[in-house]
Formats: sequence, structure tokens, C-alpha cells
Amino acid sequence: MKTLQLFILAFLFVAIAPLSAQSADEIIANYLENTGGAENWEKLSGIEFTGKINVQGMQLPIIQVQTKSGKQMMKADVQGQTFYQEVYDGETLWGTNQMTMAAEKSDAETTNNFKNNLNDFPDPFLNYKDKNYTVELIGNETIEGTETYKIKLVKEPIMVDGNEVEDVSYYYFDTENFVPIVVEEEITQGPGKGMMAQVKFSDYQEVDGLYFPFAIVQGVKDQPGMQITLTEIKLNPDIDETMFSYPEEK
Repeated sequence: MKTLQLFILAFLFVAIAPLSAQSADEIIANYLENTGGAENWEKLSGIEFTGKINVQGMQLPIIQVQTKSGKQMMKADVQGQTFYQEVYDGETLWGTNQMTMAAEKSDAETTNNFKNNLNDFPDPFLNYKDKNYTVELIGNETIEGTETYKIKLVKEPIMVDGNEVEDVSYYYFDTENFVPIVVEEEITQGPGKGMMAQVKFSDYQEVDGLYFPFAIVQGVKDQPGMQITLTEIKLNPDIDETMFSYPEEK
């Protein structure tokens, strides 16, 4: 009987070992490999996303451009007017003030925090050790019926109201495909301070050998989010550098 019990215990250990033996490094390596390979991600010089945001039933066209050099831009067309958000030309971070419809520069703290993330292109997990980021496997968690690995990512600190704050986010990787389906991060300022911001990813599709989520929901955890549906992704597109410039400089 004792032999049978040991056999059953050994069988159970083998059955659960593949799930529990995964390390954070292995999960991230599998993620990069399953989405196209780290060497192919490193070849990207720019990405252009085209899609629509669902805002209170209205479908608003959007375009977002990101570059390896750090320059980026996002714009949305609303009833004939164009709104710009998180536009960075290499020095200045700016966007459209929705009340005045005028271009407005971000303050120094917001700009410096934004610059901290520039080396995350095209993915924060690509060469994360070289960036001095740390990762930790927290455990397993079921998200809307999907079993996931929960990984804590800690990047360089940011400044909030003049105080240094740890930059922490939590990624939930599908245990079957090793792709993130949810990212969460605590809101550190503003009306939502203390709440958890949440982004959901789904509908991964191949684009020139790399895989991207084409369905995204952004918002606050446990609240309805803003739905983003991508219709096209271009890799290494031809980019007109003037699109990043603050309007006064054009």
C-alpha cells in the first residue's frame, strides 16, 4: 500500500510540475518566441497602428505611430476635428487640450516619466535585463476562465508630485500560448489614485511574422472599459518626421 501511495504522489508531482516549474525568465522567453522571436522584434524601427475606439457608441478612427528612436504620436478624429495625445518629437511631449482644442505641452514631471518608457519599444520584456528591469513570477491566476501566469514587472522609478515611486505592473500570461491577456497597474495620481488600471488583450493576429493583439480594452479594473479595435498594423513604415513636431515648430 505504501508503494502505491508513493506512486500516486509521484504521478501527481509529474502532472503538476510543468505548470509550477516555469520561471519568469522561461515564460518571457516563450512569449517572445511564440510571438515571432526576439531577433525579429529587435529588427523593428517603427510601427503604425490603425483602428477605431468605441466611445459611447461612436466609432472614432485612430492612428498611433511608435518608433525605435522614441518619437511617437497618437491621433483620433472626432466630428471633423483631430485630437492628438502623447506626441513626442524627441524633446517635447504634447497633446491637444480638449477644452481649447489647442496644442499643449506636458509638464516636466510627466515628460520625464514618459522618457523613462522610451526604451520599451517594441516591448518592455525585450532585453529587459539590459534595462535593469526585474521580473517575478507571483503564481497562477484564472482570468475570465483562462489560466494565467502572473508576472510582476518592476521598471525604473517614476516621479509623482515630486516623490520617487516604484513603477510596477502585473502581466497575466496565458499558460497555453504564453501571451499577455491582461496588464494591471496602480493609478498613482488624479481622481483614480489608488485604483487599478487594466488593459485586456485578445484576438492575436500575425503581421509579417510577428503577433499583435487586435482587440484591446482599456479602463479601470471591474469597470466598463474603452474598446479599441485595430484594423491594420504596419511594420517599419515610411514616416514623415513632421507629424511629431509641436505645431509652433511646423
